[in-house]
Amino acid sequence: MSYADTPITKLYGVGKVRAEQYGRLGISTVGDILSHYPRGYEDRGNVILLSEADGSGKSSHILTVGTEPKSVRLKGRMTLLKFKAYDESGVCDITFFNQEFLKNVFVMGETYRFYGKLEKVGSRYSMSSPAYEAWSEDKDLPSLIPVYPLTEGLNTKQITKDVNSAFTLANSYGISDDFIPEDIRIKNKLCTRTYALKNIHFPDSFTALAAAKKRLIFEELFIFALGMAMSSSKSVPSPAYPCSDRDVYPLVSSLPFELTEAQKKVIGEISRDMSRDVAMNRMVIGDVGCGKTVVAAAAMYLAVKNGRQAALMAPTEILARQHYEDLRTIFEPLGIKVELLVGATTKSEKNRIYASLSSEKAGEGTDIVIGTHALLNEGVKFSRPGVVVADEQHRFGVNQRALLAEKNMLSHTLVMSATPIPRTLALALYGDLELSLIDMMPTGRQRVDTFCVDEGYRERLNAFIDKNIREGGQVYVVCPAVEEQKDEEADLSVEDIDSDGEVRRVSPLRSAVKFSEELSGIFSNWRVAFVHGKMKPQEKNQVMSDFCEGKIQILVSTTVIEVGVNVPNATLMIVENAERFGLSQLHQLRGRVGRGSRKSYCILVSEATPESKAGERLKIMKTLYNGFSIAEHDLAMRGPGDFLRGQGDDSVRQSGGVRFKLAGFCDDAELMDAAFSEAKAMVETDNQLEEHPELRGMVERLFTLERGTVN
Repeated sequence: MSYADTPITKLYGVGKVRAEQYGRLGISTVGDILSHYPRGYEDRGNVILLSEADGSGKSSHILTVGTEPKSVRLKGRMTLLKFKAYDESGVCDITFFNQEFLKNVFVMGETYRFYGKLEKVGSRYSMSSPAYEAWSEDKDLPSLIPVYPLTEGLNTKQITKDVNSAFTLANSYGISDDFIPEDIRIKNKLCTRTYALKNIHFPDSFTALAAAKKRLIFEELFIFALGMAMSSSKSVPSPAYPCSDRDVYPLVSSLPFELTEAQKKVIGEISRDMSRDVAMNRMVIGDVGCGKTVVAAAAMYLAVKNGRQAALMAPTEILARQHYEDLRTIFEPLGIKVELLVGATTKSEKNRIYASLSSEKAGEGTDIVIGTHALLNEGVKFSRPGVVVADEQHRFGVNQRALLAEKNMLSHTLVMSATPIPRTLALALYGDLELSLIDMMPTGRQRVDTFCVDEGYRERLNAFIDKNIREGGQVYVVCPAVEEQKDEEADLSVEDIDSDGEVRRVSPLRSAVKFSEELSGIFSNWRVAFVHGKMKPQEKNQVMSDFCEGKIQILVSTTVIEVGVNVPNATLMIVENAERFGLSQLHQLRGRVGRGSRKSYCILVSEATPESKAGERLKIMKTLYNGFSIAEHDLAMRGPGDFLRGQGDDSVRQSGGVRFKLAGFCDDAELMDAAFSEAKAMVETDNQLEEHPELRGMVERLFTLERGTVN
């Protein structure tokens, strides 16, 4: 057994309780904990004088203890330890709560590196419970300290200790375990896996961290690409019921608008696929508002016209209800029966729909059902399955789509995405699907004027918010964070270190919870609410419903509102810390407004200077409005990471059901191209990786499939 498969309980101090805590993070082996990468780092190496700190975040200071530490007992059992420390620019009061033992740690006249939040009142400085390390000129202290994803009962200090233990154990086995062939590693200028693991956890420098990040991102993409290539090399078409009657004129002629040429082309591709006796597996990619729903309606209409049933699965109840209302308006005049099945559907209504779906009697059963994950319930059985449609496909794993398909044997599959993506990247990520692009917008869709401003415009921006609401509009305010930075938050995320080892210093993140409180005070005449992905679904749905109904005038949110919400009355989109978002994501957010008749605007708030990389990207948003053009610029300027990473509050995106750990931070498009090229070449000569059993095992673990089922 290799070190990677060794149970985590073999690490010193890890017993049953801590193993259960690690289990909540998906960690059960030594290999798992070494692959539990930091989500960011404390930059303790950026040492400054007390007088140089601006108080906006944590800072690092070399200070000499100037007074004897004194302990004071407060009410109850609480104690306060206090002393003064200084540098050439000032004196700082250092306090620790309930750590009386530190009285014997800090020695007057000795020097330490303190790291934490520095407060300044007048000319006095203070730090409360800072991190500390003894310092001397001949001692090198680590500059970058890892900060890990946590769970209840585990803190970063404990995980760091256990990761160190894991390295010790791994070294006793011989940690090499470099499953990427050496010729591929050298050709692509990748460091060894040993070096990468050490420096992703405990980097020697920003350059070392960039090298580790590059190697581990390549590794993830390479293994994913191997799985996709293996799937393509052995895939066997599934049978499906042929929908030979391809006439969609009755549907198209009933619509109150003219289809675009792009919509007509994609409907033609779908009808050809569905006329065959092999299952269609097609993805429709199009911009927000391009008319994907009508294309999906055509697929469902073809199924029903040929005596079959159709199902549409949406990721949220709000989106499912919107689809239901829109599609019922289209289908009911044509005599097609549409049902809605969501979690909130009453038990009696669910049973009625179940019976209607499974009915074999002609003309009595349900033709089309629209719903959420409720469609996966055991009670859902289709009597005449024809086509399955999954909307916002990246929100579903491959296993969820497969489960719905299993309920619909002999059916065709259509998945839709509102994220425009470069064709080359789409082919790489979704190689198991045929692609259709809707690259035209319907006539009459108004342009959303876009502006970039900094904090100096805040008062004018607030006045503009008030003006829009007074004129009958509603406002979105999108923040990159849910809550304010906590003590165990990182100064730098993995994303902040680019492929050259350069550090992107960014302004503090605006939090949705705190900012909504601020706006409630500023706009006391209007109702302000917030929503984010960590809220309970029922609570989130209620807030979104209230906003859709106009009961809320200002909705502060994370990117959870990026997809699936149609509020025609929303006229203003404000994105805080806009430099933290990819162009495609900003374009998606901008697409949430301008859906009605009112003139609409998008305001990007950022402290990025115009000449910086972030500033250059934001300029593009002011001049480009085509999602596919924006996606090409995004790929070129920021790499493929934003297309791999999750939307909303997720840190990663499921691509084919696979959750990436670091590839979502890939800022080098050539690195992804190289990983896919190497994988394709390997599978062409060893299509089941029989000559590379370690890689085969990695592929199976990544796709969570049993041996022999990578298809």
